[in-house]
Amino acid sequence: MPDPRIRPIAPADVPAVTQMVYDLAEYERLREQCHLTVDQLRAALFGPQPALFGLVATQGAGDMVRVGIVDEPAEAALPAIVGYALYFLNFSTWEGAHGIYLEDVYVRPDHRGSGLGKALLVALAEIAADGGFARVEWSVLDWNTPSIEFYRLLGAVAMDGWTVFRLSGPALERTARGTG
Repeated sequence: MPDPRIRPIAPADVPAVTQMVYDLAEYERLREQCHLTVDQLRAALFGPQPALFGLVATQGAGDMVRVGIVDEPAEAALPAIVGYALYFLNFSTWEGAHGIYLEDVYVRPDHRGSGLGKALLVALAEIAADGGFARVEWSVLDWNTPSIEFYRLLGAVAMDGWTVFRLSGPALERTARGTG
């Protein structure tokens, strides 16, 4: 990772990241739709066949937190987690290569403007470039002007002309049963 404040997520980080997922849902005014548990996130990231990957942003060596590390009796001090990025691989049939879909990127409000958001995206771009992936893409809410402006400053472009569709809940169930 180019920025020492960014590192791959570790099992001990999962509770802090889960809390920040809820913080992000609150920020996006969709808290009632967030149902993630620590166990679900841990299984997705560290289960037998993980399909979700993550990075965490730390505030550096200044503010350390005590955490228990699995299989180690003593506690270890780690920098506090103040941001994260969760992503998975997708595939472009047109490019013939994988890409990264950024599901979430979040930095706590008191650490915004510190460069951590950019550092998370730089780290993802590095993973994509080093892996021979075709792109990094994500969705952003239309009203989230600060994020849109930030992404544009990085050189990201909106995919105008494309609309995201989603099947979930009862519609997913009906479609799965052929009754939709």
